[in-house]
Order: sequence, then structure tokens, then C-alpha cells
Amino acid sequence: MNKNYEPPIHWNDYEDIAMALYEKFGDDFTESKIYRIRFTELLEWVLSLPNFEGKREEANEGHLEQIQAAWVYEWRDNQD
Repeated sequence: MNKNYEPPIHWNDYEDIAMALYEKFGDDFTESKIYRIRFTELLEWVLSLPNFEGKREEANEGHLEQIQAAWVYEWRDNQD
């Protein structure tokens, strides 16, 4: 099995999306900045993630809210 293979990510994979966003942006976004991201911007970032296979038309506000919350938890987990 290829160790570099990562399974596809879909809209309900909030934690996986949050980890990918944290890996991409690191500490550029603090908790308050994450919550101020416009959903239109967040949508584009999620769609551009490697391995993301969800479709734009499948996105909804609930997904984006869950992603934001998961991203905040991911950010918090990485603060020492």
C-alpha cells in the first residue's frame, strides 16, 4: 500500500478539512480570525485542498460552520 495515498475528503469530513486548512495556513489565522473568514472565501479554500472531492453545489452553511469550528479546535490543539 502506498503510504502517500490519502483518502478523498468530502464535506462531512470536518476534522480532516480542518487539519488540512491548519497545515496550509498554520498560525496565520488565530481563533478570532478563523471565525471572521467569509464563507465565500472558506468555500474556495476547501475546494482547493488536495484530495478534496466534494462539489461546490453540495456545500451549505452548516458544513462551513462545522469546518470553522473544527479549524478553531485544530488551531487550539496546536497552541502550547
